[in-house]
Amino acid sequence: MFTVDKHHKGKRVKETALDNIEISLSDLPAYELFFGGQLLQKIGKYALIVAEKHAETTCDPLGIDFVRFFSPIRKEDSLICRLAVTRAWRTSLEVGVKVIAEDFRMLEEKLVLTAYYTFLAVDDKKCPCPIFYVIPETAEEKKRYIAAERRRAARLKNSLEKYLFQ
Repeated sequence: MFTVDKHHKGKRVKETALDNIEISLSDLPAYELFFGGQLLQKIGKYALIVAEKHAETTCDPLGIDFVRFFSPIRKEDSLICRLAVTRAWRTSLEVGVKVIAEDFRMLEEKLVLTAYYTFLAVDDKKCPCPIFYVIPETAEEKKRYIAAERRRAARLKNSLEKYLFQ
C-alpha cells in the first residue's frame, strides 16, 4: 500500500528533478572507452544538486548503492542523465540516477547505468536536520518510492553487519 507522511511538508518529485542533463565525454581516454568510476564521479555532483534542492540545506553524501552498468560508453555516444529524489526520510534522502547513451549516427538509445545516491541533510553546525518528504505522483514515482524503503533496509542491514562483525 502506498502512503506518505502527512505531518510534514512535502515536495513533488518533479519540483527538484533534473532531466536530460548532458554529460561531457571530452576527457575520454585514447582507447575510446569511458570507465564507470569516471561516470559516477561526474553524476555525483548532479545528485548532490538534486538533494540540496529538495532539502533546501546542505547535504553530505552517505554513499552510492545498487550501481548497475548495462552498456559500455563509446566515443560516439552522447550521454543523458536523469535524476530525481525517490524518497526522503526524516533527515536523509535517496536520489535515483539513470544514464542513457544516445548514438546519433545509429539513432539508438541504450541504458548505460542506474544508481542510487544517499545524502544526509545537515544544518550550519553539521547536525542532521529534518527535510521535506517526497510526494510521488505518477505510477513510476510511486513504484520508486516504495522500492526506496527496501533499499534503505538493505543499506541499514549491511551497515550494521559491518560493525557487528569487525
